[in-house]
Amino acid sequence: MIVMNEKIKASEVQLTGVNGEDLGIVRTSDALAMAKKLKVDLICTSLMSSPPPCKLQGAGAAKQAAQQASKRERQPKVKEIRLTPHIEEHDYDTKKQQAERILKSGDSVILVVKIQGKEGIKAKQLLEALINELNPYGRPQTGIQLSGKQAVVQINSI
Repeated sequence: MIVMNEKIKASEVQLTGVNGEDLGIVRTSDALAMAKKLKVDLICTSLMSSPPPCKLQGAGAAKQAAQQASKRERQPKVKEIRLTPHIEEHDYDTKKQQAERILKSGDSVILVVKIQGKEGIKAKQLLEALINELNPYGRPQTGIQLSGKQAVVQINSI
């Protein structure tokens, strides 16, 4: 949460100017007057110290910075892409592009190949080829796991 302008209750603040220059300890009323004169906002960066550090920042810039921070804090999602061992070239390319797009967005991909009978070796080769082609975008979390009716590998974005 951002505390700004009149919501700052401290009597004095440690003020930083618009260009990052240190303006020292200033009365809050003077800092608010300065902010109004420069047509910027007075933003409190931390409530943990006394006097609280505040900075003069352009209108809306603080909200944008807060939105960017919340985007960076977002947990990566894990998305599943299903394949078959007898996939055709065009379908393979489509699945690879889909995985690239997911990895570029910062999410992880689980590649699942359904197996019937003795297709385990072919499924493993398919996953190894995909891992090699997706290498610039992500790294496998674990090795390829063959279990019963499927071969699985999770690739995390870099």
